Amino acid sequence: MGAFLFFLLFFGLLALGMPIFVVLGLCAAVLYAVSGQPLVGVAQVIVDQLDSTTLMALPLFVMAAAFMRRGGVARALVDLAAAWLGGIRGSLGLVTVLACTLFAAICGSSVATALAMGTILLPAMLERGYPRPFALGVIGASGTIGIVIPPSLALILYGIVAEQSVPRLFLAGIIPGLLQAAAFFAWVFYTARRNGFPLEPALPLGERLAATRRALPALSVPVVVLVGIYGGLVTVTEAAAISAVVALGVSLVFYKGFRLAETLSVIAEALRSAAAILLIVASALAFGHWMTQSGIPAALVHFTVSHGFRPSEFLLAINVLLLILGCFLEVTATLLLVLPVLAPALVPLGVDPVHFAIIFTHNMEIGLVHPPVGLNLFVLSTISDAPVGEVIRGIFPFLVLLLLVLGLITYVPILTLWLPGLVFH
Repeated sequence: MGAFLFFLLFFGLLALGMPIFVVLGLCAAVLYAVSGQPLVGVAQVIVDQLDSTTLMALPLFVMAAAFMRRGGVARALVDLAAAWLGGIRGSLGLVTVLACTLFAAICGSSVATALAMGTILLPAMLERGYPRPFALGVIGASGTIGIVIPPSLALILYGIVAEQSVPRLFLAGIIPGLLQAAAFFAWVFYTARRNGFPLEPALPLGERLAATRRALPALSVPVVVLVGIYGGLVTVTEAAAISAVVALGVSLVFYKGFRLAETLSVIAEALRSAAAILLIVASALAFGHWMTQSGIPAALVHFTVSHGFRPSEFLLAINVLLLILGCFLEVTATLLLVLPVLAPALVPLGVDPVHFAIIFTHNMEIGLVHPPVGLNLFVLSTISDAPVGEVIRGIFPFLVLLLLVLGLITYVPILTLWLPGLVFH
């Protein structure tokens, strides 16, 4: 009865256009009232879980991303990629994939990556004669790399909800993220040769080295974060704070994308984004607490084990479920809605939670670029004035590649577990 009521209320409120934190909060309140579970202590549970040093990393990484997006870092990374990929047919498409991968390793947000790179690269590709659907597709799809390449905001949330090591999750995302970038790179290279896309001139070595020197301050941000974390020098939260400070310094001193007087407005923009995420987290924690007390996760484990589902079958079913949910919900909402149910079931079913984290986030990547509510679709439609249908048409081949990579990640766990196992042996 509780589950039926939840789905009825949840999708009804979504259909009315209510914000997701209101939807989750109201659903949790009604479920507590109907089930008779005491509300005393729920607020304390939420406060206790929000009082997390790891969760503090989230607004700090969001702030670093805001500094990078406004500070001119994206342009330096595009120039770096263009300098080394000149002389290859379709190099602007390849530049998009490489620049998005580099920017994702700095900002941790897929939507921010698509927005920053789309603003710079879309006009350039259209001016050089690239078909608009192809340009929109490669930018939108490459932007999704930001959700799995560290530092990933989605992986930080996963680590908090599933009580997993965030540094281990970051390492697990590196090889799948690079695999996705390689798949996109290969497809763009093939499409460019088949369709005769423009051939950009190769730059002299001196200009390539100059572009590399200009990009070094931008590249220092992920280096500082990863060396700090995996060198045992700082925690994830301390690394997030350092990344925000370094990103601010790089933006003001080297790229001058905004003036010192504008810093407060950039911080305010970042805090608004972080606050929206934390509101969703708080309301989802109330729902997750009800879910735990209701015994639904334990019932899911019992049902799965008693029916003899193998881990491979369980993962296939979860992939289908997440792809369906991705049609309607954005990343944070899906993660905080589904994970409290699934996390307790993973170990009893023989599924490694770190492996599952990358499966989960890759599904969320796909959700960003498939209709009807893929955020990257609407970001690109907005900045290009193109119909959403045209964006979907351009992104379709990349969507197929994303599904193929999802299959590899799901059934070849060494892709996600080898690097964490090597470092944390």
